Amino acid sequence: MSTLTQSEKGGASAPPASQSISVTGWIVRLSALAVIDAIALWLLYNMFNDGVWYLGIVIAVVTIILNVVFLREDLYPLRWVSPGLALLVVMVVYPIFFTVYTAFTNYGDGHLLTKQQVIRQLERQRYLPEDQGLYDYVAYISPDETDFILWLESPDTGQKLIARPGQPVEEVGVDATAPEEIEGYRQLQRLQLLRYTASLVQVQFGTDEQVFQVSQQQLGKAAQFQQRFEYLPEEDVIVDLQTDVVYTPVEGTFTADDGTRLRPGFQVYIGPDNFVRLLTSPSLRGPFIMVFLWTIAFAVLSVLTTFAVGLFFALAFNTRDLPLQKLLRSLLLIPYAIPAFISVPVWVGLLNPQFGVFSDVLQNLFGVTIPWFSSAVWAKVGILSINLWLGFPYMFLITTGALQALPSDIYEAANIDGASPWQTFRAITLPLLLITVGPLLVASFAFNFNNFVIIDLYAEGGPPMSGTLSPVGHTDILVTYTYRIAFASGRGADLGYAAAITVAIFLILVVITYFQFKYTNMLEEVSENV
Repeated sequence: MSTLTQSEKGGASAPPASQSISVTGWIVRLSALAVIDAIALWLLYNMFNDGVWYLGIVIAVVTIILNVVFLREDLYPLRWVSPGLALLVVMVVYPIFFTVYTAFTNYGDGHLLTKQQVIRQLERQRYLPEDQGLYDYVAYISPDETDFILWLESPDTGQKLIARPGQPVEEVGVDATAPEEIEGYRQLQRLQLLRYTASLVQVQFGTDEQVFQVSQQQLGKAAQFQQRFEYLPEEDVIVDLQTDVVYTPVEGTFTADDGTRLRPGFQVYIGPDNFVRLLTSPSLRGPFIMVFLWTIAFAVLSVLTTFAVGLFFALAFNTRDLPLQKLLRSLLLIPYAIPAFISVPVWVGLLNPQFGVFSDVLQNLFGVTIPWFSSAVWAKVGILSINLWLGFPYMFLITTGALQALPSDIYEAANIDGASPWQTFRAITLPLLLITVGPLLVASFAFNFNNFVIIDLYAEGGPPMSGTLSPVGHTDILVTYTYRIAFASGRGADLGYAAAITVAIFLILVVITYFQFKYTNMLEEVSENV
């Protein structure tokens, strides 16, 4: 008997209990894990240093699990799926939970950073004390023109210094003169200095204890700056070393007793404030309700119209005697094959009231000009019409397949009973079709509930509503409304509030989908009785 298999009497050979792994295989495996662990450790160091605790914990747990899976032989089958599962957790599962968490924070413009990042930014700010004099300087540039050295001289005391970025300042004799070169760095002449002034201003020469910076206003002048803000972890406050004002953290912003605030702020947990704001603010609640109702209407009408037209063409072409049947079916799929990013702008051009071909035809035949983009009603009609053009081929495709799968003996029995075509369709074809395509209709509803592309490309949600705090248009649906609040409000991104709306959209969609499945019996195995 082979040593690699174990056979049982009267049965097939059983797989081996374990397989020996060569030394080369172990080296390759350990090397790959070492690279993954090194990258993970580098990410964890930066994340924990910046206060990004949650993502750091997720990456740490995923990395540990990957190591366990690839080092234990009894977990061999999991090795094939573990990379995909790891990416699923980091790229899909974590963003979902992070969105929910963000809905309970003040995350947005002015509060994008963590507390640790804000403290580091504030502590990097410098100021020039009143008793600190200016220095004349001579600048030196490295051969690759990426680094600088300063030769500093005080007009008052005659003190002369050499300052390098990130290194202690070196004091030289008062009788020394600025050389042509320092350690391979060549001296910049006055005309050359104008070219590099913008770069010199960005450089901090010296260490944190003694920082020199070049003046942007006075050419050839530099000064010794001091740290302005200092964080005291015991009291959890920021002290302004220039004015001795103390700033305490209030709702994600370091604030003084007189109300003065330091910018930027940082992310903090604020509880359900974003949801309360959504439900209680009249200027936000009003647009949200209108947008929500239009979102429901848009999704329902899109599914009904595309399904009706698609089913009509499927029934019309569901005959063997129709000439050019395959060609006609293929032509009907063209709108579905062209991306919406192309189709929608083309339709926008056709509907243009001044230059659109479609609008010109209506004007010449009927003498009317339809305000496709300035009227709330006609803008919605235009969007539904374009979505019908884009969506009916998909419904035509799935209903054609479903029709061809229906049993023919049922129709023969209906003909014997004398049923009319309408009775056959209403009592047999449509109920059996809904059993097959019902879940796809629910999926289509969910897709149109968040159909960002057509709404944004048609008129960017316009025409705009009047008298609203948030940027919103009459054709905006919830997903585009959320996008405008988060990224296009003109007053900065309000990501926490946008995340709250996203969570609300998800809960609404879950409830609607549940009742759709419940009251249409789509989850039951009805087809088994056919």
